[in-house]
Amino acid sequence: MFAPLPRHILWPVRRYLSTSASEIAALDKWISATKSLTLADTLTPNHLADLYVTLPTRDGTRGQPYQPPEEATPLGYGHHLAFFHPRNPEAALRPDGTDSNFCPPKPFTRRMWAGGTMRWNQNPGCALRAGDKAMAVSTIAGVEKKGFDNGSTNPMVFVKQRIEVTADGGSGPAVVEERSHVYLGSGGNKRPVREVRGLPKPDFSFTYKPTLTTLFRFSALTFNAHHIHLDKDYAQKSEGYPERLVHGPLTALMLLEVLQFHKPGLQLRTFDYRARNPVIVDRTSTIYGAFTSENTANMWCMDGDRVVGMTGNITFSK
Repeated sequence: MFAPLPRHILWPVRRYLSTSASEIAALDKWISATKSLTLADTLTPNHLADLYVTLPTRDGTRGQPYQPPEEATPLGYGHHLAFFHPRNPEAALRPDGTDSNFCPPKPFTRRMWAGGTMRWNQNPGCALRAGDKAMAVSTIAGVEKKGFDNGSTNPMVFVKQRIEVTADGGSGPAVVEERSHVYLGSGGNKRPVREVRGLPKPDFSFTYKPTLTTLFRFSALTFNAHHIHLDKDYAQKSEGYPERLVHGPLTALMLLEVLQFHKPGLQLRTFDYRARNPVIVDRTSTIYGAFTSENTANMWCMDGDRVVGMTGNITFSK
C-alpha cells in the first residue's frame, strides 16, 4: 500500500480569467478552420545516439552498456518524439517559447502537455529504422472547451492532435500518436496536489533524477524552447511553479523505457498515458511498473513526496 500523499504540496492553477464575446468568436472560428502540418525528417543514427545518452536507461550507467544505434537499427518505442519538430523562426514563437502550430488564439497563451496515446503497427513493412527518411502528418482530432459556462472564471481549451508517422516506402503508418494539450489563460496560483488512488503493487522500479542538464539536452533534442523547462524566473513568476518542469514527453518516454529496461524484447502494441501532477526538475523520480495481465503493464512516475506525476498503460506481446 502507498502512503497518503502529502496535502501541503501546492501546484499552480489558472488565475481567474473571463473571455469576451469577441475572444470566444475568434476561438470558434479557429476551431472550425481545417488545420494540418506535414513534416519530413531523417532518423539519423547520430541524433538517436544523442537521445540514448540522454536517457538514463540507455546511457551506460545502469549496468547495461551504452550502445548507440547503427544504420537500420529498429527505432525504439517512442523515439520518434525526438524528430519531426516545426522549424519556426524565433519571431514566430509564442511568448512562452512554444510553437504556434495548433495553438488557439489569445487569451489561451499557456500550454501544458495533458497526455496521449501511441499505437504501433505490427506489420514489418511499416517499421521505422535508424537512417530512414520518414514523414509525420499531423491533424486536429478534436477540440474541447471547458469552463465556458456563464459565470465561469476558469476556461480551458483541450486540443487533441493526431500524428501518423510513415517511413518513405512504408506500406502504412508505423506509429499513430495522439497528443492532448490543454491551453490556459495567463498567470497561475495554487491548488492542492491531485491524489492518484488505486495503484497496484509494483513488480519493478527505476529511480533517477531529471536534472537541468537532462532538461536542456531533451529541449535541444526536440527543438523545444518552452520557457517552463529552461527559465526558472518564468516558471516561478509567470507560471507559479516552484521550479522548472520536466517535459511531459520525456516522462512518457521514461515509462516506455523502464518497461523495456526490465523486460527486454517485448513487442509493444499500445500506450495510453495521462499527466497527473507536474514533475519538478532536480527531484528524485521513481518509475514503477506492475503487470496486470500477461500482456498489460501499468506504469507510473512518483517523486520523493509520493506525488504521482504521470500514469500509463502499455499493452504488448512477447
